[in-house]
Amino acid sequence: MLSKLSASFVNPRRNPLARLHRNAVASRLRKYGLRYDDLYDPYHDLDIKEALARLPREVVDARNQRLKRAMDLSMKHQYLPDDVQAIQTPFRSYLSDMLALVKKESAEREALGALPLYQRTIP
Repeated sequence: MLSKLSASFVNPRRNPLARLHRNAVASRLRKYGLRYDDLYDPYHDLDIKEALARLPREVVDARNQRLKRAMDLSMKHQYLPDDVQAIQTPFRSYLSDMLALVKKESAEREALGALPLYQRTIP
């Protein structure tokens, strides 16, 4: 019951406040040419670091290029031109599938009693 209520509260299709928030976030991401998955920090969560390591090199290079461009624009106090902003897709995900797989594997390792990959040491 409570999970249905909370799910409907954060669903942008049902809640106008969630829709407003999603549109505001999309607008900010478009201004810098970022995607929502670019905001994940690999130093904060090691599962994200592992998921990024498993992605193809082209995808990771494109992510790094978007981050560099966003930092450059931010330092210059500028935004992308309007025609480039129009073709941005801020909520097109490239990391969520791999991240879900990594989290599933780490939960399976924990259930089996093994240490996660990033906590193992070589004797």
